[in-house]
Amino acid sequence: MSKRLENRVCVVTGATGRAAAAARSIATEGGKVFVISRRAEGAAALASEVEALGGVAGSHPADLRDDTATGDALAACLDRVGRIDGLFAVAGGSARKAGDGAVHEAPLEGFQAAIDYNTTPGFLAARHAVRAMLEQQPLPNGERGSVVLMSSVLAASPARLFVTHGYAASKGAIEALTRTMAAYYAPDGIRVNTVAPGLVATPMSARAQADPDSVAYAARKQPLAGGLLPAESAGDLAVFFLSAESRFITGQIIALDGGWSVTEAPI
Repeated sequence: MSKRLENRVCVVTGATGRAAAAARSIATEGGKVFVISRRAEGAAALASEVEALGGVAGSHPADLRDDTATGDALAACLDRVGRIDGLFAVAGGSARKAGDGAVHEAPLEGFQAAIDYNTTPGFLAARHAVRAMLEQQPLPNGERGSVVLMSSVLAASPARLFVTHGYAASKGAIEALTRTMAAYYAPDGIRVNTVAPGLVATPMSARAQADPDSVAYAARKQPLAGGLLPAESAGDLAVFFLSAESRFITGQIIALDGGWSVTEAPI
């Protein structure tokens, strides 16, 4: 019995947390993984981990906020394996240190940093991946590729305890990009969907994990998880979106939030 991603080439941006979990899941399902991350050692370490699991992997360092660097990284993937069947664009981060917070207090630099950290990397990775997909021959089922972007539950279900308005806006932009790309590229056999996680146990959420109030709030707000979601949850959903199982799904924003978006939880 063939695996769900047998011989599909999947690019993953980022090398920790959800990106690392996704890379492992993709490899387990037979996919070839190409890791792009700002830190060369992190990307190479994740690629080595995938290979240790029996998978095929490669890596390339790149600042995904830079157009040329991102294009070079995707070109390196094409040079190594010849095509790109899927992209899971995870790379992003908090702009708190740059001042992201409530609109009336945050400096413009904080807002711009949030866009730079979260919207720009997704846009650039998608742009260069889609260019490659448009040039390659479709798979036997007609698919040319699947793009999976990363949003956040905070884009549509804000919480007063997590005051990063720039971050929420940057993820809202990703959701708009998802829908408009999906509509435009559907005739070309390219699908675009987005995962919108709740609070996940990753290095990015270290600040929340160290705060008892945030941990208690997550337990109330995400009742299906009883706290923070495991990083592996995003990887499992990414595998579905990257596989033929979702070949008739595009333009969707899936809240992977343990119940966050439908649960009332007073602070």
